[in-house]
Amino acid sequence: EATPAPAEGFPAPPAEPPAPAPEPKPEKPKEVWMLSWLVLGLLEYGRTPVPQSSSWGHGTAVFGLVQDSGWLKYGSDWKAVNQEPFLSTRYTIPNLSSGDKIHVRVVAVSASGASVPAALEQPVLIREILQLPRIRMPRHLRETYIRHVGDAVNIMIPFQGKPQPEVSWTKEGQPLDTNRITIRNTARDTIFYIRQAQRGDSGKYELTVQINGAEDKATLDIQVVEPPGPPRNLKLVDVWGFNVALEWTPPVDNGNSEIKGYRVQKSDKKSGKWFTVLERCTRTSCTISDLIIGNTYSFRVFSENICGLSDSAAVASGVACIEKTKTTYQPEKIPQRDMMEPPKFTQPLTDRTTTRGYSTHLFCSVRGFPQPKIIWLKNQMEIREDPKYIALIDQGVCSLEIRKPGPFDGGVYTCKAVNPLGEASVDCKLDVK
Repeated sequence: EATPAPAEGFPAPPAEPPAPAPEPKPEKPKEVWMLSWLVLGLLEYGRTPVPQSSSWGHGTAVFGLVQDSGWLKYGSDWKAVNQEPFLSTRYTIPNLSSGDKIHVRVVAVSASGASVPAALEQPVLIREILQLPRIRMPRHLRETYIRHVGDAVNIMIPFQGKPQPEVSWTKEGQPLDTNRITIRNTARDTIFYIRQAQRGDSGKYELTVQINGAEDKATLDIQVVEPPGPPRNLKLVDVWGFNVALEWTPPVDNGNSEIKGYRVQKSDKKSGKWFTVLERCTRTSCTISDLIIGNTYSFRVFSENICGLSDSAAVASGVACIEKTKTTYQPEKIPQRDMMEPPKFTQPLTDRTTTRGYSTHLFCSVRGFPQPKIIWLKNQMEIREDPKYIALIDQGVCSLEIRKPGPFDGGVYTCKAVNPLGEASVDCKLDVK
């Protein structure tokens, strides 16, 4: 059971035990409680409405302070800021004035009394913090900022905080080279400037904005790049038919940037002009096809990164000669076939009925080799140079046109086919009404 603390100062030790009873009991030895402080540090300080806090090791404590009156050692008029002990290891001191210096100490209290005070070594200056520091990094600077060699780097990064924050720059934990980098700070922003960027300026730069212990940090990643070097060891591996195989190795210098690919070009000996065959080839080998027979070709390869193509190319030491392939034509041997055939009608004549004065046609088809001679007959009489009849033959189809037939044109019509191997004939009957 703890003894209540007095209104001011530190709690008094507990009262003496009462007079012994008729049967005295042995007095319990007074508890001696020693406090070993692990941490006593100032977390945040300022003037209202910003709270003031301190933290220390575990234990019940009375927290006291006194204003600085020209001395740095502890005086006799310490003033308790809490009237009752508390169990928390964190406390906020309200209503401090800007510009004051205060000493802080903490005392642990138990039923046996108070411990030896633990105090900060230096007094704390109370300064007003109206706005915590904050860096407003532009969106395009949150990723890697890429520039070419020789370009100027001019970056402005705004921030906020009151009173005016302290701004500091470092590169990978080391101070900046002021001979190359110029930093200009204002109340609202900081300007990072390099007149001519070099590859050595690449790296991560840390920006710190600080106000009385409160700070904000941001990282600026700068990458300075240039065109890569040419590929190495370009070889003409093989030539076959209309095709050529090439191989090479990556360049020694990638220009401080990833190699995006390779551009392969060819040149024939007749024109001497270079033509691009492949773009952004991601491998270190390729096959070139569809070359022209009889031409002699040279080849070269460029490497490419984010800046573009390399200033020079790797040229293959050898040339590729696409020679004509000697072939001998051998005609296919076709067996001799006897094409001789006597005439044979594949489609006979059919009987027809027609009307007087209306022209009509008779059709049949015949085959045979040599081509047979066609003879038309009417009632077994050969039809010769009669303008009333027109006889035709086309691709073995025989036709006979009878122009405006009369009653006397009816009868039996015969088509006869004759060649040296024989003859054949077909008949039909024509009625004229």
